[in-house]
Amino acid sequence: MIALHTNVLARYLLADEADQARAARALIEDAKAEFWIPVTVVLELAWVLRMKKIPGGEVVARLHDLFTLRAVRLQTPDAVFQALRWAAQGMDLADALHLALSARAERFATFDDELVRQARKLGAHPPASSV
Repeated sequence: MIALHTNVLARYLLADEADQARAARALIEDAKAEFWIPVTVVLELAWVLRMKKIPGGEVVARLHDLFTLRAVRLQTPDAVFQALRWAAQGMDLADALHLALSARAERFATFDDELVRQARKLGAHPPASSV
C-alpha cells in the first residue's frame, strides 16, 4: 500500500503542472497499486482545491470521485463520506469533517454560528452548539 501526500493528489485532480500531473496519474492509475489517504490529507486537499478557486460543489464532486476509486483506502471512510454529504448540502467541508470525526462526542462546541445553523438544519450528530 502506498500512502499519498496532498501534493500528489492535487496534481492528479488539478493537472496544473504537466510533468507532476503525468507522474501522479501514472501512479494513481496503476492497476496493481493500492493507496492510503490519511484524514489530514483529505482536509488539506480540500483546502488546496478551494485556494485554486474550485467551487465548493465541484470540490465535493472531485473528492468523491477520487475517494471511490477502487484502489483508494481512506483512514476514516465513514466520517469522510458523511462530511462530503453534509458539504454537498451546504456545510463548509472542513467544518463537516471536524463534525463527522467528532461523532462519539455528546456535542460540538463552537463560536461559529453558521456551523451551528447548518448542523441543526442537517440534523448532524453530534449537535453543534454555541459556547
